[in-house]
Amino acid sequence: MASIFIKHVLVFLVAISATSWMVQASDPDILSDFILPSNLNGVNGSFFTFTGMRGIFNQPPPTFKVTKASLAEFPALNGQSVSLAVLQYPAGGVNPPHTHPRAAELLFVVEGSLEVGFVDTTNKLYTQTLQLGDIFVFPKGLVHYQYNANATEPTTAISAFGSASAGTASLPTTLFATGIEDDILAKSFKTDVATIQKLKAGLAPPKA
Repeated sequence: MASIFIKHVLVFLVAISATSWMVQASDPDILSDFILPSNLNGVNGSFFTFTGMRGIFNQPPPTFKVTKASLAEFPALNGQSVSLAVLQYPAGGVNPPHTHPRAAELLFVVEGSLEVGFVDTTNKLYTQTLQLGDIFVFPKGLVHYQYNANATEPTTAISAFGSASAGTASLPTTLFATGIEDDILAKSFKTDVATIQKLKAGLAPPKA
């Protein structure tokens, strides 16, 4: 099973590398092979290696989980206009509607199946049910989501981005957990303040 997964990943990464020359990345071009952090004078192969994915496939997570290899986690990506994330969905798991303001997302299903969709700037919804081996692109900056509709089996997908720091803005969190006034949200959603407060309470972090 592990060898099949590795083959899927290798094919995906080769495809990303081949197409990266044909698209214009959102990150600025650099004038050197790579960028070193200011506190480093020299590096070896370890600097270009990310080990944060080790062990994440040993046990399926109980809730939706994203493991990122972006600039924040992997400094060698600085200036390279690429990043990657592993998305793990338990049975019935959902990645809520969100956007990536600085990059398109290319999603590759490597385990299970996945319902996906995005909304364009004319408010048209595009949906698809993806099977093992399928790839789907979410255009840059558009609202999108993923949902594992299977009630018993988990799903795993790999997402690649044309930016070292694509950014993520989750709509539920952005709207209801950032301090926007209840009155403004109530008027915007044509509802009452009590409903907004219930939504906010549901997104509040658990008390320690």
